Amino acid sequence: MDSEDPNDDVQYHLDIGPNDAAGPVLLPGDPERVPKITARWENTEEVGNHREYRTVTGRYEGEPVTVTSTGIGSPSATIAVEEHARVGSGTFIRVGSCGAIQPEIDVGDLVITTGGVRQEGTSDEYVREDYPATAHPEVVTALVTACEELGYDYHCGVTCSTDSFYAGQGRPGFGGFEAAGSEQLVEELQEAGVLNFEMEASAIMTVANLYGLRAGAVCTVYANRVTGEFRTEGERRAGEVASRAAAVLAAMDRVKREAGVDRWHAGLSLDR
Repeated sequence: MDSEDPNDDVQYHLDIGPNDAAGPVLLPGDPERVPKITARWENTEEVGNHREYRTVTGRYEGEPVTVTSTGIGSPSATIAVEEHARVGSGTFIRVGSCGAIQPEIDVGDLVITTGGVRQEGTSDEYVREDYPATAHPEVVTALVTACEELGYDYHCGVTCSTDSFYAGQGRPGFGGFEAAGSEQLVEELQEAGVLNFEMEASAIMTVANLYGLRAGAVCTVYANRVTGEFRTEGERRAGEVASRAAAVLAAMDRVKREAGVDRWHAGLSLDR
């Protein structure tokens, strides 16, 4: 890597080239989640490992799939989307953990994001602040299908993505510091029907939409801010659901090609 030229074959941050990724790209934050996600894949190969970005390709249910860790937060996550797009990737699924803010969501459940509150600053540098962060409907459908097939409890709805794990999510900072408006933040989002907090989804979806790519997110609930529960339960579920969703998307894409249509819809038979 001698250059940061975005037109170079080998990408500056990910350290991958055009032949190093295939299929949908799963985007966990923690590099240590990569081997947990790929544990049930076949033909895995690590093709990049630079900074927080660890990239492995393989197959799940015979279909090609890639995973790249992004570290914490939207700036590094959008770098992954940018550089993957440059090597030909077209579908992205954020895979992570989150904190629920609705009382009916249990620790260990999954949240499938349909849209995002853009409380992170990265996407603001791409587009005006009233541009919506929305998940691609095909990605949402594939994630729902995977959850139903695997029998996991899940919720679909709006996610709030923040830049700060503490002040930005209404938690006290060091020494009990409270940011302006933090007392009302969670309550306002609850009343608006927002399901959860995390730190990357809205930027990933916004950038993907701007570039005409597909993106979505699935996160395991580690904490419920209403009930006070916290357990790192069901860590592997989001990765398993995302992997299965990648295979579902591959089947959906085949059906679209055979039918000669651009969008998958409920009138098409999904034979896998």
